[in-house]
Amino acid sequence: MGIIDKIKSIEEEMARTQKNKATEHHLGLLKGKLARYRQQLLEENASSSGGGGTGFEVSKSGDARVVLIGYPSVGKSSLLSKVTSTKSEVANYAFTTLTSVPGVLKYEGAEIQIVDLPGIIHGASKGKGRGKQVIATARTADLIVMVLDATKSNHQRESLEKELESMGIRLNKDKPNIYFKKKETGGIKITFTSLVRSNLTEDTIRLILRDYRIHNAEVLVRDSACTVDDFIDVLNEQHRNYIKCLYVYNKIDAVSLEEVDRLAREPNTVVISCEMDLGLLDVVEEIWYQLNLNRVFTKKRGIKPDFTDPLVVRNGSTINDLCHQIHRDFKEKFKYALVWGSSAKHSPQKCGLNHKIHDEDVICLFTK
Repeated sequence: MGIIDKIKSIEEEMARTQKNKATEHHLGLLKGKLARYRQQLLEENASSSGGGGTGFEVSKSGDARVVLIGYPSVGKSSLLSKVTSTKSEVANYAFTTLTSVPGVLKYEGAEIQIVDLPGIIHGASKGKGRGKQVIATARTADLIVMVLDATKSNHQRESLEKELESMGIRLNKDKPNIYFKKKETGGIKITFTSLVRSNLTEDTIRLILRDYRIHNAEVLVRDSACTVDDFIDVLNEQHRNYIKCLYVYNKIDAVSLEEVDRLAREPNTVVISCEMDLGLLDVVEEIWYQLNLNRVFTKKRGIKPDFTDPLVVRNGSTINDLCHQIHRDFKEKFKYALVWGSSAKHSPQKCGLNHKIHDEDVICLFTK
């Protein structure tokens, strides 16, 4: 029996099994096996394909990368053309875009790379319609913009989420609060810091570890909300990507106002009409908000900063990261920095390399 047949057999058994207290351990073991077989399948395909194929190897550039993903003919190419200067091919039929098309969105001093990916189809995670290359490119994104058709049912969104989920992409989720370390000796040591237990039990953890042939490890579950799926994700951490997702419903001009209002109230959602230029600024502003980038203004001694030309860094960056962005050897010459802004206790504050930068800080760097 091949891996695909094994996956199908496990999925069928999970569908037949009723979910209750008595079947928790069995379902947990099945989920662990399913994740392991799916990963083996991905690794086999990656080694046999020898690369992403023409049009998929778009080098990462700019301050952040956003990918547009969705089914064919939902308006991804139109959206790219509207928010960037790139002209992606637009037509009223499926599969207009056959390769990855990059564009640049310039906003608030930042250059954000927007990549229009080919439309994916049902079964993309199993290789249909070059779906694996599309989803693999989505893994490299800082933000996924899922473009959906407002005239169609919620099944399109659920189906896309399932395809991404099966490829190890976790949308709008944080990493599970579970510590796991594989050891050489000592057996399995499992600790729960919370008295309240979820469906993740010690017996289930031991069963899954045994199936993964792990006989010596330390496990610390810090959150009572952690599930069996969370623990399996921790075991496969190197193959999991936790990425923010913005849902964009296009073609709102073709549905009722009540439906537009319902969609607009959903979390992480923007409603637009590319054809009528409705909501495009909302999309750009929400992309900027979701990326959570910080603008930093540098100044020379005795000269006012140029507020029209910021340096853009990731949220949580330090002065060390800023120095590296200016030049990889700059920190070797660094002496100290004067910081004005919300990150400073007083203005200016004399800071070292480990000082965390806030949005719109003004920084004057001094070298040895």
